[in-house]
Amino acid sequence: MTTLADGTDTLTRDALTVLQPGFTGTTAPDWLLRRLGEGLASVGLFGRNIASPGQLAALTAQLRAERDDVLVAIDEEGGDVTRLEVRSGSSFPGNHALGAVDDVELTHQVAHELGRRLASCGVNLNWAPSADVNSDPRNPVIGVRSFGADTELAARHTAAYVTGLQSAGVAACTKHFPGHGDTAVDSHHALPRIDVSADVLAERELAPFRAAIAAGTRAVMSAHILVPALDPDRPATLSRRILTGLLRGELGYEGLIVTDGMEMRAIAGTYGIERGSVLAIAAGADAICVGGGLADDATVLRLRDALVGAVRAGELPEERLAEAAGRVRALARWAGAAGSPAESTHGTDIGLHAARRALTVTAAPGLGSPDTFEPLTEPPYVAAFTPIANIAVGDETPWGVAAELINLLPGTVTGSFSAGDGPEKKAGESAGRAALQAAGSRRIVAVVRDEHRHPWMASALDALLAARPDSIVVEMGVPQATPRGALHIATHGAARVCGRAAAEVITGGPGA
Repeated sequence: MTTLADGTDTLTRDALTVLQPGFTGTTAPDWLLRRLGEGLASVGLFGRNIASPGQLAALTAQLRAERDDVLVAIDEEGGDVTRLEVRSGSSFPGNHALGAVDDVELTHQVAHELGRRLASCGVNLNWAPSADVNSDPRNPVIGVRSFGADTELAARHTAAYVTGLQSAGVAACTKHFPGHGDTAVDSHHALPRIDVSADVLAERELAPFRAAIAAGTRAVMSAHILVPALDPDRPATLSRRILTGLLRGELGYEGLIVTDGMEMRAIAGTYGIERGSVLAIAAGADAICVGGGLADDATVLRLRDALVGAVRAGELPEERLAEAAGRVRALARWAGAAGSPAESTHGTDIGLHAARRALTVTAAPGLGSPDTFEPLTEPPYVAAFTPIANIAVGDETPWGVAAELINLLPGTVTGSFSAGDGPEKKAGESAGRAALQAAGSRRIVAVVRDEHRHPWMASALDALLAARPDSIVVEMGVPQATPRGALHIATHGAARVCGRAAAEVITGGPGA
């Protein structure tokens, strides 16, 4: 019998096969190439791994030189969550913008073009789309990543996204099962709990997943959430009732089940990633995603040995591990048969076209109407009221309208304002006054993101609009707060193209 460290026996190869680790750097480290030779079948990419399309294509070619059927996965939702364009902002609006348009053919086209770009860089598995119904407007982690709060809308756009992405040869991974929308807790930080009945879950949360399964989604990602109506003891990622009983049994899903990142505090802070990974595979998961924060050989070896040790101790059936590894290899075969990406069929500007269609433009009562708005001809002052970014979005990716307004109206000046450490109302008033002072006599464009979730942000707008009611307000999150300002533009997301579309309205530019 070979030792664990040899990495040559079937059990050890299967344990490596079910892992989807990340790594650091823009080229593959030696340890990763070595593990691919020993059985590792998947790699996860993040913004830290990507500098340009050419570099990404070279990286994936390097991986395939070691293992030609490797699954190369990425967290590329478009919109606020982008890895391909992490330092510039996405060329595609996210789910909430697509849901606001509510044209399933447009959603299909956007997903196809996004998939085509991924495939051209050698990526063949996308941890998207988010099928979560954003039923709790306080949700700190889903928000604009959801198609919306309406179940049927979320279901039909999830299906369109899956078919569009997979028509480009990239496997979709529909997430976060059984639904992360009805929570005010971010599972990156703690374990969320959803206290609704099984009937509500079946009618609301599960509908988009049923649609995704019917559309042929190749993968489903589990959520680190506790749903007592389904399993009072274990979060979905570790629950056999949810993954095997519900997803496999009741919903009839036969594809790959991937966990959300096991280093997230909802799992790492409760069970630990080694124990959590064993429990996830035992529950019915087929692939362990790890590497958003932990991205080294030591982590891979710890997880490999934890799985092998659990089998040898009788805690994890060897057949279950082999079944999981088999599903990973089956998806790799599908991806390998997908072939080379075709030429763009919908035009490379489909993302900007979608972002323009997603805008909702209104005006506060008594301040005129969008029809009478006079586009700006002089460079304004852009005051960005900036919340703390959630971990899924990250703080590397720029957002807002300032960069686009600078292109359209050179001389535009911008500043960023936050709550600081003071009481929310006081901090907001202070931010609003600071923006007024910085703006001077310039027309103000105030940019917010989820005003309804941030009382300080609402207070900042109160102070600003009381002094300058002619200010323009651009909401780049979920437009839940009452529109206000001489012009109010809801972009339904903070992608670069959403900022471009808003800037065009403000200046009367190309798509206005």
